[in-house]
Amino acid sequence: MIAEAAGELFLEKTYDGTTVDDIARRAGVGRATFFNYFGAKSDLLWLEVDESLRGFDQLLSETDPDAPPMTAVLDAITALADEFGPARLPLAVTQYELMGTDGELEASALPRFLTLVRQLSAFLAGRLGEPRDALLPRAIATAVIGAAGAAAAVWARSGVRRGPLARVIVAAVGPVCAGYASALDDQPR
Repeated sequence: MIAEAAGELFLEKTYDGTTVDDIARRAGVGRATFFNYFGAKSDLLWLEVDESLRGFDQLLSETDPDAPPMTAVLDAITALADEFGPARLPLAVTQYELMGTDGELEASALPRFLTLVRQLSAFLAGRLGEPRDALLPRAIATAVIGAAGAAAAVWARSGVRRGPLARVIVAAVGPVCAGYASALDDQPR
């Protein structure tokens, strides 16, 4: 109800022209109720995405334990991307020009990016036998999530004929994984 009210208002008044009070009033709830469900107005832009991102750790844990680390990473990222299709994309992304959400989407993406980097870095540290705060797992995770983020942004803005996200993710993340797989193979053990 709150998200629906926000979407309507963002389309009518733009993101910046809409306040939390406007959203609460349209949804028929109090301001405190809004903050019981959302930490910030920008969280409304990520509602569907956040639901899927919460499952990333689970996807990583379900990868084949015998698979090479970079194969496991690509499998998990692809499985996450499989959850998004052309019909499952937040309105704030597809209507970013009309809603004026472009800048806010970029600004509020950082905490999500960093969460995924931390999760992937911890997974890689375990697979590589490295400490959790080691440089190599962190560098790999940052490169992989950066490539995935770039692919997702291009995909989201490519219009109604965008097709499946997984295809674009593999095109961007696959070379990163292949490069690191090669580098890992060349490392002395």
